[in-house]
Amino acid sequence: MTVFFQLAVSCALALAVCAGAVGYFRTVRTPRPPIGVFNGADIFMMMGFVLALPYLYLALPGAVLPVVLAVAFAGGLSVGYQPVIGNGRLRWALIATLIAAVLGTHLAFGDTAAPYWIANSCVVGLVVVSATNINVQGGMRLKNVAWFLLALAAYDAFFAWVVPLTEELSDAIQGYPFAPAAGLRVGENLGAVLGMGDLLAYALFTTAAYKAYGKAGLRTGIALVVLFGAVAPVATLHIIDAVTGHPAALIPAQVFFGPAAFVGHLLLRRRGPERRMAELVFRHARIGAPERRPARRSLDPVAPGGRGPAGRSESLTS
Repeated sequence: MTVFFQLAVSCALALAVCAGAVGYFRTVRTPRPPIGVFNGADIFMMMGFVLALPYLYLALPGAVLPVVLAVAFAGGLSVGYQPVIGNGRLRWALIATLIAAVLGTHLAFGDTAAPYWIANSCVVGLVVVSATNINVQGGMRLKNVAWFLLALAAYDAFFAWVVPLTEELSDAIQGYPFAPAAGLRVGENLGAVLGMGDLLAYALFTTAAYKAYGKAGLRTGIALVVLFGAVAPVATLHIIDAVTGHPAALIPAQVFFGPAAFVGHLLLRRRGPERRMAELVFRHARIGAPERRPARRSLDPVAPGGRGPAGRSESLTS
């Protein structure tokens, strides 16, 4: 029963953030920051930020950590959904309602109850969707995402099995609201939780693959997320428990998904060069920045003669 519950929750959450990120990508244009083109230096800086963040969290007093996380969530929601809700007062009123819902359910039911995890998961999912599009629409390409996830896999493995930083961070947020994770707990025995970083990795890869290669990229992303982001980590936990008689303390999902995503990028790259934001058509998008004239209309790789691999071209809204 436990394994099926964890598989169902993990797949549902991973697919939900991917669907939300791609849906946002198709319908909303975020203002593009003047950051130029992503390169190796940007990936190095992102990894530096990822390395420093857990230490910052652990350095904070326990009661301060949820306040910092709540402020970070609110800021991420405000920036990410400004193109969707232009009225600042309305946007902040909705954000305050979401933050209050997380805090209220935590105070009323505790951090192991389903209402709290549902409310917290909604906030975390919305933050992941907005952060994904800020990066992907801001210029992050699939190859950047692939290299970042490969580095993240090594990072997660090291800090889970060599230096127990991940476990320390998990212990530090126990009992407090605004956990940087999404999941569901039902009673004492049923529970499944995915880290916010894992959800961001799934949404980043799927959305970047969709931007770069259209429906082929989307299918590849969804398949990898389900198989290596949800099924493989959960199955490994239960296989280790069945073989050794002792449950594994921690199995980082990125150990499976990072290498798989990198291989997926290499396979998709054989279809041709990646599409860029300037080459895509957003016929029904809400515009958060001045529209550019697209260089091409097709999302799928274009073969010689201007047609896609199936003898037809597809627009973003097809």
